Amino acid sequence: MYTQAMSVGPQDQATKLESVEDRQRNEAFESRIDEGDFIEAKDWMPEHYRKTLVRQISQHAHSEIVGMLPEGNWITRAPTLKRKAILLAKVQDEGGHGLYLYSAAETLGTSRDQMLDALHTGKAKYSSIFNYPTLTWADIGVVGWLVDGAAIMNQVPLCRCSYGPYARAMIRICREESFHQRQGYESLLTMMRDGTDAQKAMVQDAVNRWWWPSLMMFGPADKDSPNSEQSMRWGIKRLTNDELRQKFVDATVPQAELLGITLPDPDLKWNAEREHHDFGAIDWNEFWRVVGGNGPCNTERLQARVKAWDDGAWVRDAALAHARKRAPEARAA
Repeated sequence: MYTQAMSVGPQDQATKLESVEDRQRNEAFESRIDEGDFIEAKDWMPEHYRKTLVRQISQHAHSEIVGMLPEGNWITRAPTLKRKAILLAKVQDEGGHGLYLYSAAETLGTSRDQMLDALHTGKAKYSSIFNYPTLTWADIGVVGWLVDGAAIMNQVPLCRCSYGPYARAMIRICREESFHQRQGYESLLTMMRDGTDAQKAMVQDAVNRWWWPSLMMFGPADKDSPNSEQSMRWGIKRLTNDELRQKFVDATVPQAELLGITLPDPDLKWNAEREHHDFGAIDWNEFWRVVGGNGPCNTERLQARVKAWDDGAWVRDAALAHARKRAPEARAA
């Protein structure tokens, strides 16, 4: 775009002016980013900034909605009424998070139908963690502790995201996610302190299966993350994937010790020189395989979402018909 204004030879004057105006707008935009201002929906923004936000926020929204499935699978099988009520509330929260985020993405000029179509056709991604099965009740506690714990680590910095509608949505989401993490940990603590040997073994088995996928939640290593540098420059992200992953490991190790479980990594140890925990190599082949659609539950998750969308068509049609019927009354009032 800038090269148009600088190229030599005959050129349409309107194109020149448009290019100069865009350059001035971009300079003003970059200045606001540098000053730490929020960018709002009606503000001018580079197209790449807008597309990056649409991709990230819609992927986040999809993750919240798809993330309801592995936990919803256990609502009817919760061991007590208390645990059922907690899980119901949590799954409801996740649905609300998805709605907040779809609404935030809509302020960027996309529509909910477009975003959901991208999800249902496989064009859009969601967090790879939700393509793993929840095999036992202990998995529900571990999802709360590790998966929601990783989500909080990822999402708290987003409360300072440069795009205002996204940052504000994240404030409430993070508050609710912190509750989810605590209830998951409390559930595991109850089983480890008061449970049978079989229940304790069940918790350890669940941790063994979810630990490495939880570390993968932060995305690829920084050297393999092509979008991170620009997202950091624009203030969309505040910490890199590897920085967030390290913070998560450091925070989780003492929690695991309190629980009395062993994290499944023989290379995990405290490094006094770095003042961080060293940990083993992640199986990135598995990560990319799951992201590419070949995880244990990819097909099942997508089929469930498409079926829910198709089964709910009559509700959407009825709501639109009711809105059309009420439109003349609203105009008359």
